[in-house]
Amino acid sequence: MGKILIRGARVLGGEPQDVLIDGETVSAVGSGLSEEGAEVVEADGKVLLPGLVDLHTHLREPGREDSETVLTGTRAAASGGFTAVFAMANTFPVADTAGVVEQVYRLGQEHGYCDVQPIGAVTVGLEGKKLAELGAMHESAAGVTVFSDDGKCVDDAVIMRRALEYVKAFGGVVAQHAQEPRLTEGAQMNEGVASAELGLGGWPAVAEESIIARDVLLAEHVGSRVHICHLSTAGSVEIVRWAKSRGIDVTAEVTPHHLLLTDELVRTYNPVYKVNPPLRTERDVLALREALADGTIDIVATDHAPHPHEDKDCEWAAAAMGMVGLETALSVVQETMVDTGLLDWATVADRMSFAPARIGRATGHGRPVSAGEPANLTLLDTAYRGSVDPAGFASRSRNTPYEGRELPGRVTHTWLRGKATLVDGKLA
Repeated sequence: MGKILIRGARVLGGEPQDVLIDGETVSAVGSGLSEEGAEVVEADGKVLLPGLVDLHTHLREPGREDSETVLTGTRAAASGGFTAVFAMANTFPVADTAGVVEQVYRLGQEHGYCDVQPIGAVTVGLEGKKLAELGAMHESAAGVTVFSDDGKCVDDAVIMRRALEYVKAFGGVVAQHAQEPRLTEGAQMNEGVASAELGLGGWPAVAEESIIARDVLLAEHVGSRVHICHLSTAGSVEIVRWAKSRGIDVTAEVTPHHLLLTDELVRTYNPVYKVNPPLRTERDVLALREALADGTIDIVATDHAPHPHEDKDCEWAAAAMGMVGLETALSVVQETMVDTGLLDWATVADRMSFAPARIGRATGHGRPVSAGEPANLTLLDTAYRGSVDPAGFASRSRNTPYEGRELPGRVTHTWLRGKATLVDGKLA
């Protein structure tokens, strides 16, 4: 790899500066930089961020390569400005052993579009009955630090306590999919006015909030770390805020779609809006935005959940839950948080790079854009506006809720340790 001079970039949204990359490292940041023989990228005032880190991605491999693969998923990640993703464990076979997490890890290394950090299952087969090989997965080549049964809730309090105790020994974290299963049997959408009028099974907010309340108390009792996946209700925000005020070691994430979309969209009966947890009310959306702004919610995570066409092009009740999100995440955050004045770009860098890297212990990611740091970088044209066309996605799946919707911002370049993975909006 040679040298790259990024000229006139607004680093973290600040005044335009030049950034020089030498090999895998940022070698200089300043004004009027020059370097003979360097490849020059004219940033023209675009925003330069540290490479984004997604703590919640579904890559589907092994087992559901019809939906996504590590290759297609990481290409989608690079297109969205991500240099590291954490791959959830609900694959086939489940990532509940050292062998499976190492397979996913090595596929990520082989393809090279972004770093892939596997998440290990909490319980064997995601069945919630017996702890998986947490220690073996941590000691494996993949070095797993995050464990989750995402897609299912660890609803047994004893199992959850034991998991929290186990990961505490090596500084790991349990990422909980907060869903009380008995309260959501047959649920199809958020429980509220819309569900009553549509006659669809309701998914009450308390099903999420009761698990979060239990788990923050368990984390306090054990003295361990717990992370709340895809927090979606105003009540959940208040519980996390209370837990943090007590000094409990809890972190939480929100998805881009929960920052923008509401359950009113379900009135279309379009299964593209079917997701777990469900789209909530406008009141919830506004509470989530405020919580992300004030730091109660620590990070944005995509919950990128690809599905083949046949799993979404069907009647609502039969449709799979989930949305793709890697390639639109930064645009949705710009629309909901930056263009509304709730966040500046420096804080976006915290919520989408620094903080997720810190929670997941992603070495070399979430680092400042400064001399001596790894050249994991994302260049964003914030002035761009355009309609979302899933036909151009790098992901293997097309189940986006934003098709035809105009969104701001476009990632033009992504660099992984100085190597361009995206150039002028096209995969390298």
